[in-house]
Amino acid sequence: MDRRTLLASVGTATAVGLSGCLALSSTSRTNCGEACDIGMSASAFRPGELEVSVGDTVVWKNTSSKAHTVTAYEGAIPEDAAFFASGGFDGEQAARDAWFDSRGGAIPVGETFEHTFEVPGEHNYVCIPHERGGMTGKIVVTE
Repeated sequence: MDRRTLLASVGTATAVGLSGCLALSSTSRTNCGEACDIGMSASAFRPGELEVSVGDTVVWKNTSSKAHTVTAYEGAIPEDAAFFASGGFDGEQAARDAWFDSRGGAIPVGETFEHTFEVPGEHNYVCIPHERGGMTGKIVVTE
């Protein structure tokens, strides 16, 4: 086999192998099927942005091997919107304090958190322990 044929074969085999991985990741975005709307990887919400209608309930499921939280950014949700956080905290600082004091608000592996969105607009949120790694998300609520 000459060098060009060998390189073409290796390149094709690599592309086919990678395309299978890419297809798998795009079809299993949430990793939770119909059991939830948003799944979690080690450092990301899947999907990172979700559009829903007023009155819809969103379910997050910890599909990772690490504990996570879901905590609204108080300054990045609509003014009349209810604050939301796993653990049921009344505000962002209370959720942060609870996490750093005793891992309060943690969603254990395989467990869920849900919130019903009643106010249209963008609702931005974070996983407190993985915020530095960029684990943030957004729910866009439409009328």
